[in-house]
Order: sequence, then C-alpha cells, then structure tokens
Amino acid sequence: MTSTVNFDSIRQFNDQYGFEHLHPMITVGHYSGKHEPGETTYKYGIYAIFIKETKGCELNYGLTKYDFDEMSVTSFAPGQKVTAVIKDGQSTPRWTVLAFHPDFLSRTSLGRKMSTYGFFSYNSNEALHLSADEVDLIQSVLSLIEREMHHAIDRHSRTIILTQIEVFLDYCLRFYERQFYSREVINNSVMEKFNGLLDEYITTEIQQKGLPTVAYFADRLNLSPGYFGELVKNSSGTNAKEFIAGRLLNAARELLNDMDLSVTQVSDRLGFEYPQHFARFFKRRTGQTPKEFRNISLN
Repeated sequence: MTSTVNFDSIRQFNDQYGFEHLHPMITVGHYSGKHEPGETTYKYGIYAIFIKETKGCELNYGLTKYDFDEMSVTSFAPGQKVTAVIKDGQSTPRWTVLAFHPDFLSRTSLGRKMSTYGFFSYNSNEALHLSADEVDLIQSVLSLIEREMHHAIDRHSRTIILTQIEVFLDYCLRFYERQFYSREVINNSVMEKFNGLLDEYITTEIQQKGLPTVAYFADRLNLSPGYFGELVKNSSGTNAKEFIAGRLLNAARELLNDMDLSVTQVSDRLGFEYPQHFARFFKRRTGQTPKEFRNISLN
C-alpha cells in the first residue's frame, strides 16, 4: 500500500527528514539515514532539487522507473508528484537537497526566469548525472546558501540567497547541456528512432490521428516533452516543433507536385482540419500559397 506525503511548506519538508528549520521559505538539507521498505508518494507544493550520492531507491514517475546512479540530480516543482519505492536490503541513501517555496520568488527576476529551467519538467529517468568535480562545485554554492541562512536576517538576506539559488540553477542548466553533448551516441539513436516514427506517422497515420505533436513523439520515446525538445534542439539545431513542421513541409511539397491531387486533398492527407489552415502553414514557411507553389513548379 502506498502512503502519501504532502510538501506544501518548507516546515513540512524539514519535519519529514529531520532538518533544522532555519528559514520559512528555503532549506538545504543533508540526509544519511534509513528508509523503511515500501512505497511513498510525495506531492510537491515546493521546488526541490536532490543531489543523490548513493543508490538508495527506485522512483516511479508516470510510467517510467528509474534506479538512481551515484552522483545524480533530479528536480521537482510545485504540482508534481513522485512515488519512491524502497526495497528490502537497499543501501542507506545519502543525499543533499535544496528546497524553496515558490512564494520566495514572488516579484523577483528569478521568479520570472524559472520557466527557462526546463529540467523541472524532466522525468526521473532523465536525471542529471554529475562528475565528482561538478558535485563539488554545486555543493560549494549550497554551502554559501547555508552560511547565509545561519546569518542574522537583514535587508540583504533575500537578495543574496536568491542570487545563489540562481547560480545553482544556472550550473544545473549548464551541466544538462553538457550531458546532451556527452551522450551524443545515445541521442543519435533517439533521433534515428524519432525520424523513423515521424516518417511512418506522416506516411500512414496522419490522416487518422491529425497533425503530429512533440508530446506524441516524446511519449513514444519514453521521454518528457521538455527533455525530448532539448535533445532534438541540441542534435539538430532546431526545436522539435519546427523539426516536425519542416518534415511536414517536405511532405506537402511532394504531394503538391502530384497534379492529380487537389490542394484540398493534399491538406486532408497531411492531417489539417481545414484547407485554409494548410494554406497558412505553407505560406508562413515558404512565402507562397500552395496554389502559387504549383504555378511556379509548372513554369
């Protein structure tokens, strides 16, 4: 049976793990203990970034299972939930966490920037894997946050802590980009599968299922849309939505060259609900309407 724990406040989070409660909006905790075997679902109302130092549990995120490697980072945002599965005989988990309440970011530049940290939407199987040097670096940033949390609160406290949180998140973003490049062989395999799925979709499925979406292919490849989008962008130089649109445009050109098909029939074969939607799609990317494209091709 799965138990449920809600993290709606930093106080709840600190109490769950026995961390000292130094600040109502943020905590840095270091855990090394024993978890009882079983399943626990954690519902997050806060941001939490965990640095896992040992193999300690298996996480289920959606339909994906993931057994953490050493030195990995996984992130959760308000509104997300995760089920942790602790098995008999597993080693004692050891991890460090930075957690902060979204209200702490209210009316700040960091609050407006949070959407750029796409890794909060990545699945657990897309965790960030760090070298020992990278762990030392982000741990040094966390130590600065901890030092400030122990300092008497003054008018500079919030600004200094927010600045260090931003540095921490920026390092995570940099390391994720490094991971995309360092896993080039794996990423190429994903791109090959994606290309095959996309070709098959446009050839045989598009009329029944409609226009292809990033979310559809991410699901087929067992990736979150955010991670899949970053992978495609780092591999191809364009985002996943535009990559799909480019392939759809190539198919449109091929079909328009078949003069036995009307523009309406081409639109239908490519999954557009209305011919005018197809015309707008085509002109936005070529500067020509489908009919103008055909007239030029005939000359």
